[in-house]
Amino acid sequence: MNFFEHQDRARQNTQQLIGLFSLSIAVMIIAIYIATLFLLRMAPRVWWHPGIFLYVTGITIIAIAVGSLYKIACLRQGGSVIAQELGGRLLLPDMADEQGQQLLNIVEEMAIASGISVPEVYLLERETGINAFAAGFTPNDAVIGVTRGTLQHLNRDELQGVIGHEFSHILNGDMRLNLRLVGLLHGILFIYLTGELLWRIRDSFRLGKEDKGLPIWAFGLALMAIGGIGLLCGRLIKAAVSRQREFLADASAVQFTRNPNGLNGVFQKLQQMDSRLISPGAEAASHMFFGNALNPSFWDNMFSTHPPLTERIRRVGGLNVSNLPAMPSRNQMRSPSQESLTMGFAGGSNATPEQVVNQVGSVTPEHFTHAQALLSQLPESLRLGVREQESAMAIAFALALDTENIEIQERQIAWLREVQPAELVDKTLEFSNEISQLDAKIRLPLVDLAVPVLRQNSAKECQRLCKCVHGLAVATGSLSLWHFVLQLILWHRLQPSINPTSTTVEYTSIEQIWPDSLLVLSVIARVGHSQPDASTEDIAYAFRSGVFRLPKAAEQEKPDTPPSCNFTELKKSIERLRLASPKLKQAIVDACAHTVLLDNKVTQSEADLLRAIAMTLDCPIPPFLNPQRGISKHKQSSPK
Repeated sequence: MNFFEHQDRARQNTQQLIGLFSLSIAVMIIAIYIATLFLLRMAPRVWWHPGIFLYVTGITIIAIAVGSLYKIACLRQGGSVIAQELGGRLLLPDMADEQGQQLLNIVEEMAIASGISVPEVYLLERETGINAFAAGFTPNDAVIGVTRGTLQHLNRDELQGVIGHEFSHILNGDMRLNLRLVGLLHGILFIYLTGELLWRIRDSFRLGKEDKGLPIWAFGLALMAIGGIGLLCGRLIKAAVSRQREFLADASAVQFTRNPNGLNGVFQKLQQMDSRLISPGAEAASHMFFGNALNPSFWDNMFSTHPPLTERIRRVGGLNVSNLPAMPSRNQMRSPSQESLTMGFAGGSNATPEQVVNQVGSVTPEHFTHAQALLSQLPESLRLGVREQESAMAIAFALALDTENIEIQERQIAWLREVQPAELVDKTLEFSNEISQLDAKIRLPLVDLAVPVLRQNSAKECQRLCKCVHGLAVATGSLSLWHFVLQLILWHRLQPSINPTSTTVEYTSIEQIWPDSLLVLSVIARVGHSQPDASTEDIAYAFRSGVFRLPKAAEQEKPDTPPSCNFTELKKSIERLRLASPKLKQAIVDACAHTVLLDNKVTQSEADLLRAIAMTLDCPIPPFLNPQRGISKHKQSSPK
């Protein structure tokens, strides 16, 4: 299965989750109804009373809904809420020790290789077991949590295997399902907590000396027991949903690294050591962890959220990787200036749109090596700059400066001095000079490297940053395609800080987003044929070729010429496409790739625009690698 099929499977699992959750609620309603009959002294004489049953049903559903909706509202902030509840602290580069720095390096490499925003990393300092988790709604707002024991007991290859496992959960749509599971099951926990409250305040309730029914404290115990049954049902639901996903994540980690020994080494150590957590929040989040986070029990085989270690070892050992290259060491990395790291589409000169689609949400050793090499070639000032807040802002501004026209750059700097401190402007100029000496393909990774630090700003400061980048673009007098790409990526990456809401699927048919799809394909066709020798017929042919890759294209109305637009309209269309179903997104990315590949040439602007569109659709696309297909530099102007 590719990225989009995994996303659809995750949606199907969500429907399965809701069905199992509804069944659990039905069982709990019946149990609470029976307890209520005893409380009112009606049982065992009367077992059926429609009025009481409806009353109990309504109250139970409301209580569970309140508990679930409250938790879901709390989780709107994303995976950081889970990490903080588990006792994690945000691991920032300037606060990280040697072990923490190694972890951050691996996460950065994996993120750049897969094309997602660099996740925030939380360290569970008090947890001595070997464990980790990934949490979030989309790849754009994911966080990774790692226990201190993981850093202490694993070497780099083993840690890389664990992080690869967690990146699989990020890329395969598991995180959203896991967060929904936490929210829904909190409603069941609410029943248990209500019973515990009645038990604790039992002395405040009196039903009278003559009362021979069930005392209120006993009713509280009954609710605790029923809530406990609900929690067991929750464990069953988590086990049903997550076990197969763990096998998939293990296999994906081996695929990412081509090094099954790393993951097997972790499993071997888990057989001798501990993966349990001491945090009270471990129960609710147990299905999100790399290993079993709870104490083993008699019911472990039935209720465990993770497959047995012996089975995981057997499956990883059975993966056929003997004919694939192993993950190179740092000493074996090659420079990004070498031919094998030239930008282009993987798969050789005959690459197809299908191959591009299949690369979405995937990581290969070649991509990983490319990411490591890019990072190793960064000047020390930039490497340190992306890890400090003011410097990261200066780098974002520097990326928006025109490095080819001094007059335009001076106009931009004059504008920036009016809205930002002089020291920040001076840093911006310094970074701009360094960035201008680097290959253009480093620009998008540089944005992603700066994002974790930029997200530490308040929502208002993040908005101000985006407005300043927009102001620098406007100050050029003619908005370029690169400025649009930079603003689109920066705004999208900072959304978890500006407006932390999860996106839902609103469009499931191509008819609903047909005009938006046409507009995006029109822009890509124009960008790919903006050279002086390109004709309007070339643009129209590329546009039509992309359009006919869309589903039901023959049934839709098609314009005679590619529609014109400005960048504002383009951004609105991309935002609408972001709300499409995974299958529709797959068709859109396929059509975009087909439009780009039609002439068998890929410009830097085409590569940047295609990746920016895919990333904004939450379809992470890795760096394009191909020794035979080069990138030509050509400055683009606004689409007509």
